[in-house]
Amino acid sequence: MSIQSFKKAGLLLGSVASLFVVNKAAAQTSVSRSQLAGQQNVITSAVPFLTISPDSRRAAMGDAGVASSPDANSVFWNAASLAFIKKKGGISTSYAPWLRSLVPGISYNYLAGYGKINERSVIGGSFRYFSFGEINFTDDVGNPLGVFNPSEYCVDVCYATQLSKQWAIGVDLKYINSNLAGTRPLNGITPKVGRSGAGDISALYKGTKKVKDSKGASKDLEYTFGVNLQNLGAKITYSDKTNREFLPANLKLGTAWTYKIDEYNAITGMVDINKLMIPTPGINVLKDYTGLNDSMVNDGGTMVTVYERTRSDDPVITAALKSFADAPGGIREELKEYNYSIGFEYNYTNQFFVRAGYFNEPATKGNRKYLTFGFGIRYKVFGLDAAYLVPFQQRHPLQNQLRFTLLFDLEAFSEE
Repeated sequence: MSIQSFKKAGLLLGSVASLFVVNKAAAQTSVSRSQLAGQQNVITSAVPFLTISPDSRRAAMGDAGVASSPDANSVFWNAASLAFIKKKGGISTSYAPWLRSLVPGISYNYLAGYGKINERSVIGGSFRYFSFGEINFTDDVGNPLGVFNPSEYCVDVCYATQLSKQWAIGVDLKYINSNLAGTRPLNGITPKVGRSGAGDISALYKGTKKVKDSKGASKDLEYTFGVNLQNLGAKITYSDKTNREFLPANLKLGTAWTYKIDEYNAITGMVDINKLMIPTPGINVLKDYTGLNDSMVNDGGTMVTVYERTRSDDPVITAALKSFADAPGGIREELKEYNYSIGFEYNYTNQFFVRAGYFNEPATKGNRKYLTFGFGIRYKVFGLDAAYLVPFQQRHPLQNQLRFTLLFDLEAFSEE
């Protein structure tokens, strides 16, 4: 695999194109501001594995989960929710063969756990590991340069506490390591291991209200609202300080509603909205192609301009704040930078679960659209969850995606 081929594969797998060099390509186009909102302008970042849903339960519900009921995997979704967990401790482990219909050998592994400090506070942590499989490096003429196994991992710890019977907050600190090409020279270029630190800030509101069913009987309707500011941290580099990439800082907003039909049956509905808080690639107009104008034409104009995609050099916090109003296509493009998830779960006696969901991302921002299905089983000290993804497009990289999660209740285990 040549260096150029590796860079293309890295982009396809969600890695960083700037591993060796960052190129800007200018193109000739007829463009107006209103037309920009309909163009492909995907937001990219380093270490995108940080945004992958790690567990099968939420993955089966369209990747919705910021307001879901707590378990060990809440370390990723919303650490604040752990403050309301009733069990004293738990562990979860997940595995997913990733992009198996496209490239063999790629996998995503996740381990998480928590323990209660007291009735109001919890500590937790997780370890996630993303393996790209085996890469055979070659030079430009095909001579072998060796074999390498690119990988990325993240270690984090969290703390959550109740502020009241309804409110809880959580913080999460993480260390990120991204080793995409080792450290040995390749074609005269010496890559570096990318390292960074980041944090999450989360909150959750939990409430209950009484509603009457068709027979006039009083039923419980539980609802939660969650927010999580994820992956706020220093930029990462694979070469030098002039080529630094943003982490996938993300805003998660969501709500979940659980209706208890009777003492055995309950249904839950969830909705999540996600927004990457990193800069949208901008439009830098170089010059009108005829040499008569050096600025972009007004809406409705037909002047041919030459422009290039540009990257932001703003500090992380400044870029995060600007990300809500920096799309070159204006508000029409800005609204397309929000994706949403819808999930449903049927619960029978807190032992058997059936799940389904839908994930939607606008076509100009990545075009991920898929249905998800799954099930769950809980029995004494352990639980098993599975999820299956069905993309709307044929020959999609995520086609036939399976995930599995095992959960262990440490409190029940000690009793056994």
